[in-house]
Amino acid sequence: MLQGYAPTAAYSAERYLRMAAEEKALQAGEAAATPGSRSNEEGVPPIGAKASMSKTVTEADIVLFAGVTGDFNPLHVNAEYAKTTMFGQRIAHGILSVGFISAVLANKLPGPGGVYLSQKARFLKPVHIGDTVTATVEVIAYRPDKRIITLKTDCFNQDGVQVLEGEAVLMLPKPRS
Repeated sequence: MLQGYAPTAAYSAERYLRMAAEEKALQAGEAAATPGSRSNEEGVPPIGAKASMSKTVTEADIVLFAGVTGDFNPLHVNAEYAKTTMFGQRIAHGILSVGFISAVLANKLPGPGGVYLSQKARFLKPVHIGDTVTATVEVIAYRPDKRIITLKTDCFNQDGVQVLEGEAVLMLPKPRS
């Protein structure tokens, strides 16, 4: 059962149980795609498809994000305050990294037209000004009856340290005739 997918830090028990159920459905012929296969449907990325993008976080990114969202937590915008915290310096808003994931989903995989239904995110390490964050997504499931894909979502800094782990669910657009 689910060879190579034991519950670990990267694969929570909840994800493991969901994947086990999906594998059972695959074996029963209820799902269209298997890992690494191409779907017969137009515009549906295969299970295992990956995409990523990288962005260096700047002072301007943090200030603009604070302005757009109204999140002026001094941990993000006040260097003197941030020095007194466990981080010792300002850190980027965690949701900024989720925004990088959104950019990958919108521009690369699955690309334009997808509807973001949900995002789970677990923030593992802080992101600092000057860090280069690489957001990576991987298709892990497809539900053909609703054209819904599930993607593993991760962010890493320039040192390869994982700063975020999560999962996104998107509805794919219907193919154009």
